[in-house]
Amino acid sequence: MSVLEAFTSLSGKILIDGQVRASRATEASDTLDPATEARLGHVAEATDAEIDEAVAGANKAQKAWAARNALARAEALHEIAHRLRQRRAELAEAMTRDMGKPFKESSDEVEWSATAYDYFAEVARADQGRIIGPVVDGQTHLVTKHPLGVAAIIMPFNYPFVLFSWEASAALATGNAVVLKPSEYTTLSSLLMLECFDHLPCGLVQCVTGGARVGARLVEHPDVHCVAFTGSIKAGQAVAKACAGTFKRVLIEASGNDPFIVMPSAPLDIVAKGAVFSAYINCGQICARAERFYVHQDVHDEFVRRVTDLSKAIRIGNGLDKVDVGPLVSARERDRYEGLVKRTLDAGARLHCGGGRPSQFNRGFFVDTTVLSGVDQRMEIMRNESFGPVMPICRVKDLDEAIAHANDSQYALGSVIYTMDLKEAMRATNEIQAGMTWVNAPLLDNDAGPFGGWKMSGTGSQLGTEGLEQFRKSKMVMIDPNCSDHDFWWYPYKDAEAFKGEQGKGERGKA
Repeated sequence: MSVLEAFTSLSGKILIDGQVRASRATEASDTLDPATEARLGHVAEATDAEIDEAVAGANKAQKAWAARNALARAEALHEIAHRLRQRRAELAEAMTRDMGKPFKESSDEVEWSATAYDYFAEVARADQGRIIGPVVDGQTHLVTKHPLGVAAIIMPFNYPFVLFSWEASAALATGNAVVLKPSEYTTLSSLLMLECFDHLPCGLVQCVTGGARVGARLVEHPDVHCVAFTGSIKAGQAVAKACAGTFKRVLIEASGNDPFIVMPSAPLDIVAKGAVFSAYINCGQICARAERFYVHQDVHDEFVRRVTDLSKAIRIGNGLDKVDVGPLVSARERDRYEGLVKRTLDAGARLHCGGGRPSQFNRGFFVDTTVLSGVDQRMEIMRNESFGPVMPICRVKDLDEAIAHANDSQYALGSVIYTMDLKEAMRATNEIQAGMTWVNAPLLDNDAGPFGGWKMSGTGSQLGTEGLEQFRKSKMVMIDPNCSDHDFWWYPYKDAEAFKGEQGKGERGKA
């Protein structure tokens, strides 16, 4: 079956208790190929009853899954990784058709997803808690780890496989069940990806489809025990508020507007290539990409020239062709992005290249890669996430000014500095307010290290042992194998330990 045939088969479907079945929904939305605007299929707006059924099935499956030994769970996760790699080309094509990124980026994403399952399979098996030193002779004291229950995972469109995998792998490895609500833009490819999970117990991984209403019902559901959400600040705040009433565990990644600092000691040929990649990867639709460029005055003009030349050479087109950058995901996203660029130019920024739409296309949601200089820290583009292929460049006089500008933001997800000066690198590491700092190596991830932001970029972390802890709770256990009499602090209290009264006075209450 071709990918397009699979999309037709998966249209209007949901995944409940191991069965991909037609939703009973009366509402649905079309999904389009962003490069061609061709209709790929439709996405059902799952009913409340279907959401309840998915959650109930997940709770049932979770109890049996949590009772499995850690080795069995690890082997099941390794099998997911194996299946993802086996179907890498097919799944990459599906993702590219669904949301537009170049096939190479989609293929990379499938591999990154697989490594997450391999990583958490072993980390969770190796870390089930710890023994701590007792405070009483002869006792054994432990810290044990336990799953939360059912995790609702609400996904954006930009990295539909890897973000889900980072969270689902940790949740499953620690004994939880998962209910996925994919983005409306990437539902069909997500359903195809979930075929790699069909060896798991029925109901352990469920998928309900639709928009914000479906996500909200999952978040608020009393039988959902934790939520992982990636999206806007406003939506993240709504998720946090909904979870606060019951102290439901919540992981939120709520956008970024990452600074990219360039210092004179760095080799500009490498810096320019790293900057262009950091700005345009996935057509700029990545929360952790470089969005604010602070370039030292000594190298500013040469940096602008180099990135402009490189930007003009970027190949834009259908992600299934030999290209570097694909389209934005939708007409709505293109309109939003183009409005931001126009307002930046109206505010006085200088255009070096791009700023419009490629002339060779008469359909698809394509935009040019764009370089802007003369950008002021007060401009809207420096205050809010642009989520498109634009490089706004601000001249700075020194590292102090660059760090001050970098920290002058409500966002604090990632940050980049290029420098060959160790002191500057250490200052950036210690002083930039961000969950991640890349020094001369932008946007790399490591399954063993936490991915997450500070400030309004979210709460909690994915990946690393920090990501594992998002989906489990701790219990302290004290064991006295001798069932001893704890007379050192039980009743009756010893008279010698009672209050002695004031010296020189008789019994309390007497004159």
